Amino acid sequence: MTTPETVTEGAAVRAVRTMYEAFARGDLPAVLALLDPEITWIEPDGLAVAGTYTGRDAVVEEVFSYSAQNWDPFRVVPDEFLAVGDDVVVALGWYDATHRSTGKSFSARFAHVIRLRDGVVTSMEAIADTHPWREAET
Repeated sequence: MTTPETVTEGAAVRAVRTMYEAFARGDLPAVLALLDPEITWIEPDGLAVAGTYTGRDAVVEEVFSYSAQNWDPFRVVPDEFLAVGDDVVVALGWYDATHRSTGKSFSARFAHVIRLRDGVVTSMEAIADTHPWREAET
């Protein structure tokens, strides 16, 4: 009989997990410290913030600010991290939010494809079911 191997979490998954934990506790400086200054951030079609953003400032001003102004709470809850080699992590989870103006809530599944270099996120692409978002906004 053999003993099961211990699976260790790689550096890329640890960095991504740390980013989500910082986001969950509202620690924007900790999140930004893990983002490359020239990060490429892609939000899916169907969202008010759909598009490609380049740089931390653009992500904060366009994506994070929109979420903070329009949703309370806005939660990004990963439930699985899949390492793809040493520098790509796919995070699977749920968005949970309530729109400030309409009072409507939604939950939607997401997949985030995150690329890293030297432990810093260089790109993030969100793939999500945007229909529940639109329904909550109207």
